[in-house]
Amino acid sequence: MNRLDQALAAGATAVALAFALATWDRWLRRRRPHELVWTVSLVLFCVGAGALWWGTARGWSSASFRLFYLAGAILNVPWLGAGTVYLLAGPTWGNRVRSWLLVLSGLATGVMLTSPLRASISGPELPEGKVVFGVWPRVLAAVGSAVPATVIFVGALWSAWRVWRGRPPALGSATRTVRLPKRLALGNVVIAVGTLVLSVSGTFAGRLGKDRAFAVTLLVGISVLFAGFLIASTASATQRVRAVRAATA
Repeated sequence: MNRLDQALAAGATAVALAFALATWDRWLRRRRPHELVWTVSLVLFCVGAGALWWGTARGWSSASFRLFYLAGAILNVPWLGAGTVYLLAGPTWGNRVRSWLLVLSGLATGVMLTSPLRASISGPELPEGKVVFGVWPRVLAAVGSAVPATVIFVGALWSAWRVWRGRPPALGSATRTVRLPKRLALGNVVIAVGTLVLSVSGTFAGRLGKDRAFAVTLLVGISVLFAGFLIASTASATQRVRAVRAATA
């Protein structure tokens, strides 16, 4: 059974790495800020999943669990949520959120490096944060997961609804160009589902075990998010290909 947990965690790490490389490539070509913060988030996903893989395979230690908690439980979802803010609210609000996240990232790193352990960490079983850490790491994890996940989930569904009704998925003075609205709407719905999957690991923990629950939800959730990204980005790519063919016909 432990080998299955290792395989699931390894798969989640590989998908997160592929996703990060895809968003990084898009940022290098277009320099759009939401793709940069997505890349940061997905690198953190990769680090968190990699720490889970390492802990499951080689046994947990203080260093591996602190890294897993920092990257996988505190920071990755807020950086992903910043991409939603950039897309829906524009660069002004996106830059503000990014500045706050830089402060949060520094604070969280300091807290995770210095927080004393309330229990020893060893063995292949995933430790519980409430047993190992005091208040501050757990507060940061609760805020860092619940609030940004809600922003991503609601933002994706709201964007899909706006696109489906023929309206731009943007707030206030922000602007977005939609080429293939139905495919973009579908991509946003898939992204919302992926966010929901990543948020329900606690629901499955009792039935599957903590390690299995985290590994399954990480792999399925990040895969669904990647699928939503590919659907939305393929819509734009298809439209550009058609435009080029029309111009050269």
